[in-house]
Amino acid sequence: MRVRILHVIPNFGPGGAERLLVNLLEEFDRERFEVAAVSLYPETGTILEREIREKGLKVYYLNKHKGPDPRMVPQLWNIFQDFRPDVVHTHLSVLRYTLLPALFCRVPVQVHTVHSIAQKEVDQVGKLVHWFAFRLAGVVPVSISQEVAVTVRNLYGHEIETPVIYNGIPTGRFSAYTNRKDENNTILLHVGRFSPQKNHKLLIEAFALAVKECSRLRLWLVGDGELKSDIEKLVAEKGLSSYVSFLGIRADVAELLGQCDIFALPSDWEGVPLTVLEAMAAGKPVIATAVGGVPELVKDGETGILIPPRDTQTLAQTILKLATNPELGQQMGQRGQTRAKEQFDIARTTRNYESLYMELLKKKVKR
Repeated sequence: MRVRILHVIPNFGPGGAERLLVNLLEEFDRERFEVAAVSLYPETGTILEREIREKGLKVYYLNKHKGPDPRMVPQLWNIFQDFRPDVVHTHLSVLRYTLLPALFCRVPVQVHTVHSIAQKEVDQVGKLVHWFAFRLAGVVPVSISQEVAVTVRNLYGHEIETPVIYNGIPTGRFSAYTNRKDENNTILLHVGRFSPQKNHKLLIEAFALAVKECSRLRLWLVGDGELKSDIEKLVAEKGLSSYVSFLGIRADVAELLGQCDIFALPSDWEGVPLTVLEAMAAGKPVIATAVGGVPELVKDGETGILIPPRDTQTLAQTILKLATNPELGQQMGQRGQTRAKEQFDIARTTRNYESLYMELLKKKVKR
């Protein structure tokens, strides 16, 4: 009899946690596990939702409204009664809705992945729910890096046990695209939501300094978000419109990585960004701020270059260093690609989660 795993997430928008979950759903061992997911929000036609349909993955879509919506509790209770999960695995901000129905339905094991540093993961209400869940309700928090684990213990109690399972990606998907199309320019790529966390303003200011010294530099920005119009205005103000391209939300990130020369992620905070892993798998050198779990992915000076957060000058100098020394970038990219395949493939991540589920279920049986 297969073990039943039910994942719950707010929606399948264009985020790293959402992408990770789709990759996990596809990778689970179907002979040992029956796997499904719940999206609290209805379908909106996102790239990931289309992918879910194409791959025939099992997902329940609910009808959540924006803001607090207590209707989710009975709706989840009904799904738990129907699916009868052995494990409920939550992501992002959904524990406030899943905790009670999971307890009332006597779900044997509850797991929650902390996808960012704990202080930034959820709002104040969410922190109270997580404190109760982790300390009193038996929910097991999984950290996606050692640094995230430190933040979990600092916030919720140093006695909290939080296994570390690194995010993974299908590395082969990103190593398949290696054809450069623009031989005349050096392409710098950023993939991420236009939000305060990603600090696009810093990237634009550093790029403006770098392009003065190296006019063949070009910047591609992939994503959408609330700050996009502000960044578009900043690009225009700095006279960079012919150097910077806004590509929107894309389904072909693997192909774009294959066409770029350098990947940059100057975030103010991170957990374990999938975009960094994807760039490594594509054989690209990474410039990233040394925040959250990023230093556990990128080996400074070996697979990329780590810089302090909010340091415009250092970011500009680092962009120039790789732009004017392509052999260095290629060497870093090759080492990063090997590291991604060995350490951060989705198969490894999935096997680690499967082992954790079985270990926790065995403990329940012994009790």
